Order: sequence, then structure tokens, then C-alpha cells
Amino acid sequence: MNADNPANYAKVKAQELQNKLYLAAKGNPKRRFHALYDKLYRKDILWEAWRRVKGNRGSGGIDGITIEHVVKEYGEERFVEEIREKLIAGTYHPLPARRKEIPKGDGKFRPLGIPALADRTVQMAAKMVIEPIFETDFKDFSYGFRPKRDTKGAIRHIRRAVRKGVYWVVDVDIAGYFDNIPHEKLMMLVEQRISDRRILKLIRKWLKAGFVKEDLFYETDLGSPQGGVISPLLANIYLNYLDTVWEKKFTELGTLVRYADDLVILCKTKEQALRSIDVLKAVFFKLELQMNTSKSKLVNLWDDKAGFDFLGMHHRKIPKQVKGKAHHILRSYPSKKAMKKMKEKVKEATEPRNRLFWTMNEMVKELNPKIQGWRNYYAMDSFADQFLNKIDWYIRKRLTLFWNKKLNRRNKLGKSGLVGNIAQQAGLKKLVG
Repeated sequence: MNADNPANYAKVKAQELQNKLYLAAKGNPKRRFHALYDKLYRKDILWEAWRRVKGNRGSGGIDGITIEHVVKEYGEERFVEEIREKLIAGTYHPLPARRKEIPKGDGKFRPLGIPALADRTVQMAAKMVIEPIFETDFKDFSYGFRPKRDTKGAIRHIRRAVRKGVYWVVDVDIAGYFDNIPHEKLMMLVEQRISDRRILKLIRKWLKAGFVKEDLFYETDLGSPQGGVISPLLANIYLNYLDTVWEKKFTELGTLVRYADDLVILCKTKEQALRSIDVLKAVFFKLELQMNTSKSKLVNLWDDKAGFDFLGMHHRKIPKQVKGKAHHILRSYPSKKAMKKMKEKVKEATEPRNRLFWTMNEMVKELNPKIQGWRNYYAMDSFADQFLNKIDWYIRKRLTLFWNKKLNRRNKLGKSGLVGNIAQQAGLKKLVG
């Protein structure tokens, strides 16, 4: 390691390795890589993996070891070196993930598996080594959890397709995707590119590691649990089968846009849309997946009567007057579900009674990163301003409640203008303007 700037040196060397693997895989689409395991325990790779895990923050796994503990007490060098020694000796074994239930908007819960910190570091190292290989196989219409790709790119892809004449949308939800990926079929797809037995054994160990919930251990015979560092990549590898089939045989039916397990197919005619549904059902059957019929739907985009939700946005054709004529153009703005979540986040920040001791500056400091994040994401279409204005108004309302409760005023919503000025002087950001 370079003593002058070890973190930067590790980052540069890791990028060099990734570039080499990417070019090798791109140069030979049928090549299977057999010598990868030794790359995992390279010092530069493990240090860069640890840097990324540390940067992602997150809580500890079932062993209780946290990032703060490693940094302040255990020692980062000792932590990374111990992982490296286990990988070299072949004595590394992952712990079960810690299961956490995350509330969803529909009253249900999304299961999240939180691996131990050491497991997250090894998974990150493995991801860094094998991801460049599979990146060469992934399609341009796949956007989820990939380098230099994001939700906005997926939305722009949809808007481009609609401008070319799309009137029907197949909006698809896969039932419990991450929890239902068959391990053996997934490994068959991984093995199309990876023949290193030790890497394959590692991936199988992570898939079979199980999880602990309320002090009880559960085996995992299916799925790649959300929360694991390697899981999004494995999920993309599995659904790349669908992408490949679509690109080879069915592009004339419509434009497929996929973000992880969220996908839409944009078609010109109803017949193409119905045929697309048949194709999806056939591919899902082969992948042992199921379409969630209660959440999947066929949408007629002809006018402003119907739209579809995708990646937190509602997409609908809205009439716009151009030279005295009404033209329906696709608009993207926050979905009802997204609006509800934003309001819940504001309420969570402003409602706790123990925060009545906060100053307005402290409350604004708490809210501003959320506001900036929403603005960065949802303000891509000027049509969204009317919806974002409602959130700005709600923020002012919640701050008025907070301030009047703090001062024990009887009229909890009184003097909103004065409170608004105080918040503005404290530097409150806005979603619009």
C-alpha cells in the first residue's frame, strides 16, 4: 500500500483491475473467468471494499460489530487484515444476516437482511471483482443498481420512447422477486461467466447463510435477500436472462425499461401489449417467478385519463396547447405514494415532543437535506411544481405547529407568515423556486 495516500492508492488500483476485467470480458463475450478468488484478498481491493462499506454506513449484523466500533476501538487495519487472512486460509464463513422488517406504504413489511460488517466487506470485494464482467452483458435498458446509471436515466428512456409513439404500457410487478430467486438457476447464470470454484462457493455460502429474526435462525433455500451488498448484482444477473430474450426476439413488440425488479414495456398498439404480457408470463415461468396480477396492469396512454407509477413518479399524457391545438405529452410528477411518504418524513422530523427544545435553525438543518434530495429527484419536469408546492406548504404548516407548540401558543396554526419568515431566515430550502 502507498504510505502517502493509502485510500486513494487502493481506489486507483481497484479501478485499474476493474477496467482490465471489463475489457477482457467485452473482448470475448463467451469467456469464463477462472482466476478471480486471489483478487478478493488483494490489499488494495479489500481496503477499497472496506472504504465503500464504511461510506455506506448502516448498522451492524448479528455479531453486534458496528462501523464506529471498528474505527474507534477495534482498528481498521486489524479488521481488514483479519478478513484477508481468513480468505487466504480458506477459513472465511459468513454469518446469518440480521432480519429487519421495513414498513411499506400498504401496511405490509419488506424483509431486509443485514449481513455482518465483515461479510459486507467481503461481498463488496467480490462485487468489485465480478461486476465489471457482467456489466458487459447487461443491456442498455437496464438501469437498477448499476455503475453510472440511475432512476432518472430510466425515466428519460421512457420519455424518449413515448415521444416516438407509445399508446399502451404494460406495467409489471414481480411478486416477492428478491425472496423467490431459485439458487440453482441463478448459479447456472453466474457460471456462464465465472468458473472459479472458490468464487462460486462463496456466492453459494451467502445465498445459504440464512437469517436470524427474534433470536431464531431461519434457513434460506430461495432468494437473494435485500440488504446484502452482492444481492442487487445477483438480482440483475438473474433478470438479464429476460433482457437478453427480449432483445433477441421481441423488441418489435415494444420498448422494455427495467430498474431491478420494476419494469415497464412501452407499446404502440394494444395487440403488441397483450402479446408482451404473454411473453413475460412465459419467461417468468421459466425463471420460476410470478407476475403480481394485483399490482401489474395494462395502461392506455392515449390521453390524460390513465397513467402509471414507476420509480416514485406518476407518468401520464397531459394536454398542452401548441399553436391553439391540444397536444398530449408525457409528464412525470410525484406519485400519490411518494407524496404521502414525503409528508410522513416531514411529520417524523417535526412532531416528536423532545424536539420542542430545538431551535428553528436545528429543525431547518434537519429538514434541508430531505428537501434538497426530493428537489434533485422530482424537479425534473416543470409540471411537477404544482405537486411540490403542496409539500412546501405542508412543511410550512408543520413548522408552524412546531413553533407554536414550542412557545405554548393556543392557536397552533396561527402566525404562519411570521413562522415562515423565521424559517426562511434560518435558511429553509424550498422544493419550488
